[in-house]
Amino acid sequence: MSTALVNAHHSHPNVRAAAGVNDAMLALGRVVIALIFVSSGIEKFMNLGGAASAIASKNLPYPDVLAVLTATLASVGGLLVIFGWQTRIAALALALFTAVAGYFFHDFWHLPEGAQHTDAMIHFMKNVSIIGGLLMLAAVGGGRYSLDGPCIRPEYLER
Repeated sequence: MSTALVNAHHSHPNVRAAAGVNDAMLALGRVVIALIFVSSGIEKFMNLGGAASAIASKNLPYPDVLAVLTATLASVGGLLVIFGWQTRIAALALALFTAVAGYFFHDFWHLPEGAQHTDAMIHFMKNVSIIGGLLMLAAVGGGRYSLDGPCIRPEYLER
């Protein structure tokens, strides 16, 4: 009986490929989607006063603390996604962060019709698109070419 189970496991060794997962494309996608977070985080660290002022302009509490937390989450979360370590958690954290940032900083619904309204709406929709990509990444994980990849258990791949 155990031999049959072993043979059954080896009959479908590449479930990810059968499901259409392209690990090379997934690795490239991780890098591309995370670049905006890493660059934004570094930019915020280089001008924490400016980041704190932007946060304060939205009447959010503790702008200095939020500026540091925002810079840290963006840069560290982006790097985690790029290297594919704890990818699902990092992608979900960045998706939540992007949703909150979109709500407070691209609130086109509070603006009168015109160029500012349109610009804020476009930025909000870009955030929504980024959230979609991050949710897909959270669903599939970092893939084979990630630090998470070697941790993928064969029995998980067989499901």
